[in-house]
Amino acid sequence: MLSYNFNWSIIWTEPYGQWMLQGIWVTIRLGLICWFIALALGIIIGTFRVTPFRPLRIFGAVYTEVFRDIPLLVQLFFWYFAAPSILPKSIEMWLYRGLPDSEFWIVVVGLSIYTSSRVAEHIRAGMQSISHDQYFAALSTGFTHFQTYRFIIIPYAVRIVMPPLTAECLTVFKNTALAMTVGVLETTFMSQQIEAYTFQGIEATTAASLVYMGITLAVVFLMGLVEKRLAVPGLITRSGGR
Repeated sequence: MLSYNFNWSIIWTEPYGQWMLQGIWVTIRLGLICWFIALALGIIIGTFRVTPFRPLRIFGAVYTEVFRDIPLLVQLFFWYFAAPSILPKSIEMWLYRGLPDSEFWIVVVGLSIYTSSRVAEHIRAGMQSISHDQYFAALSTGFTHFQTYRFIIIPYAVRIVMPPLTAECLTVFKNTALAMTVGVLETTFMSQQIEAYTFQGIEATTAASLVYMGITLAVVFLMGLVEKRLAVPGLITRSGGR
């Protein structure tokens, strides 16, 4: 019968501990950048989906369907392998050759666009759940269409869709693991490197799993605070507060 010598401490000895910490930092940085870009893009595209201006509605619908329906891994491969040959030369030179850590920023582009298409659908659903009376009431008080969306519609929509937005934020951080497929030195990549050097696969995989679990628990806590802050007074939020 084969025996396995479990050695947890080897994961955190030099240089492996330094590798893991480097991977954790890349994962957190990648997830945060992608989430904030995706949230901003998603709000814009989601607003396009419900605007009276038909060309913007069509653009929003096409954007959402294209980037939501294609698997993220395929999109990352497209941005990494195919896009350089079809992008304008100036953009190709800047993104793929001019930036340090170009693989990192290529993943930022792919993951942000993919996530924004999903966020846009949540924002659209939130906006469509708002009564038309609020829209026309804002216009009757002298608000422009832009001001109505900025100060009334979008804030209400974000408040309504906070739970699914939390789920999307969690998904962003978990999807950063796919960045290893294009050479980004994030947590999963580093855990695989540690396994290759130490042959301690269980320890390396367990360490990576605990890292992702810790990140997601922190995200849930922070998003719960935001949800509580935005909640309608008197209603119980997901975190149990009022």
